[in-house]
Amino acid sequence: MANIEIYTWSTCPFCRRAKELLDSKDIDYKEHDITGDEEARAKMVERTGGPRTVPQIFVNDKLIGGCDDIHRLEEQGKLDTILEG
Repeated sequence: MANIEIYTWSTCPFCRRAKELLDSKDIDYKEHDITGDEEARAKMVERTGGPRTVPQIFVNDKLIGGCDDIHRLEEQGKLDTILEG
């Protein structure tokens, strides 16, 4: 199984949607809640190479994007393969 990390903000509806998709697949992931934590956000931005929005989702240390990106991968039938690592 792949190592999955998701950067979130507690009130973000897109973060909830992304987590709901992962939860529906019974996927374990590590959540980094960066609500109000500028140091944590700076670390996320360093990892993403620029994007500051949340969620930001990494699979095996590779950025796959945000909420729209993970749902697009699901619609294309590619997400399960990526999540399997």
